Amino acid sequence: MPVSEKLLEILQCPRTKQNLKTLEPEKVVRINEEIGKGNVKYYDGSPVEDPLDEALITEDRKVIYRVDEGIPILMIDKGIPTE
Repeated sequence: MPVSEKLLEILQCPRTKQNLKTLEPEKVVRINEEIGKGNVKYYDGSPVEDPLDEALITEDRKVIYRVDEGIPILMIDKGIPTE
């Protein structure tokens, strides 16, 4: 279930306070490939083990947040750095 446009209007990254937008489906596929290889970590250093169904990304495209069952997981330590 995609995050609604109205909700996206008010959501912000808890770390940078930037607005968030939906991560493109082809990027979700690419990051899921890297998750499968064990190459993706959260900010807290723990590995991302579960693939993303949907995700949000900051305006500067430096932080990804997973969306589980339509609920954005906006915890600072569970952001996924893109660099």
